[in-house]
Amino acid sequence: MEIAYKKLQNGSDIRGVAMEGIEGQPVTLTNEAVTNIAKAFVLYLQETFHKSELRLSIGRDSRLSGERLMKAAADGILAMGASLTDFGLASTPSMFMSCVTPGYEFDGAIMLTASHLPWNRNGIKFFTKQGGLEKADIADILASAEADAFIPAAERGKFEQVDFLSVYAQGLVDRIRRGVNAEDYDHPLKGFHIVVDAGNGAGGFFVDRVLAPLGADTTGSQFLEPDGHFPNHQPNPEDESAMQSIAACVLTNQADMGIIFDTDVDRAGAVANDGKEVNRNRLIALISAVLLEEHPGTTIVTDSITSSGLADFIAAKGGVHHRFKRGYKNVIDESIRINKSGHDSQLAIETSGHGALKENYFLDDGAYLMTKLLIKMAQLKREHRTLFSLIDSLAEPAESAEVRMNKIGRAHV
Repeated sequence: MEIAYKKLQNGSDIRGVAMEGIEGQPVTLTNEAVTNIAKAFVLYLQETFHKSELRLSIGRDSRLSGERLMKAAADGILAMGASLTDFGLASTPSMFMSCVTPGYEFDGAIMLTASHLPWNRNGIKFFTKQGGLEKADIADILASAEADAFIPAAERGKFEQVDFLSVYAQGLVDRIRRGVNAEDYDHPLKGFHIVVDAGNGAGGFFVDRVLAPLGADTTGSQFLEPDGHFPNHQPNPEDESAMQSIAACVLTNQADMGIIFDTDVDRAGAVANDGKEVNRNRLIALISAVLLEEHPGTTIVTDSITSSGLADFIAAKGGVHHRFKRGYKNVIDESIRINKSGHDSQLAIETSGHGALKENYFLDDGAYLMTKLLIKMAQLKREHRTLFSLIDSLAEPAESAEVRMNKIGRAHV
């Protein structure tokens, strides 16, 4: 089967159908395609960094096709002579962090994920220490993969397996301990009941490797086991049924907070102790309130569909609200541009839950976003205040709808 490489591009990512099983959706992201794309990424790194000896890392979310496609990618990387470290189950943010964490500092990282898309799909995200690749880089990699003019190395690269997700999780644990600086330093979340919904994606680690070591009660957390069938609900903080599920979990367990991740943990949402959903405009308002206390007057970059109530909220908190075009990479790049122009911008965040902080490499990381909120929640407890009281003044629209136009102009509401 001829592979339509160009059609696999989805902005700054690669996405395609990886498994048969849905009528009318033939496989487009084949083993051969993934092997060639991985070879092309090695070539890209060689040309970008002017290095012949490269070290790469690779991880996957819980998708059914993940292990198979990891083997296909490994074949390509090792054939090009690069060394490869297999992380197994991982989050997208942890893959970037493998490029900048002291003692690891890989030249490049590959994450196999299709975010919240259906079970039959998969995709690829690429990172270097500079962050995720741009659209033009993806186009070049796909063109190189299609040309298939690779020269195999004289000697295959070395291969090993490492549990890096635990290293990444420990970084979050250390960050919360330092941020709260509680009397019981090791257990700053003791006394809090926090439930997590991982949607059967890769986010279950947040319970046993982050919250539990910090002393939190996580009883009632749900759908933590990786399952690429996604049998319970779509792993997506924007999905209505997913948010209803975590809200019900909070109320049933009388928890102080609920946290929900998408499949690869680059997005997150929250639920207050009264069951009120904290996603979209509410989530942006909440993290903005936290950051504006730390960085008065900073600019908050969002996508274009945020509410006027949010704009008023940010202004009332002393911040600058800067709406920009949609796309998580677009808002991140705009926030970086603002900083380079001499103005401070601490946050770039999409309504979908992609939130990237200046203090964290402008990496859209759902787990880090929740880490910031957990630190603030523990700090406010000393003042007998709740985290969610920070957005009591947010004016919200009576109702909202999102309309997208497809190529032939029909509206989807």
